[in-house]
Amino acid sequence: MAVLGFDNGIGIEEEFAERVFVIFQRLHNYNEYPGTGIGLAICKKIVEKHGGHIWVESEIGKGSVFNFTIPIIG
Repeated sequence: MAVLGFDNGIGIEEEFAERVFVIFQRLHNYNEYPGTGIGLAICKKIVEKHGGHIWVESEIGKGSVFNFTIPIIG
């Protein structure tokens, strides 16, 4: 398993954890938090093309950790 990244932001409620990986899906409006809503969707597409899985572990008020796995081929 590898860690894609982490932040110390507002966190993501568990019910919205999969939504952050859907292209153009945002949890807040642009005025609150900037961004296009494509970054994590691109990461998911890349990881899944390589046979892997991506997910987020988050705690409200403390931030999020983004993890992924990619199988070893050899």
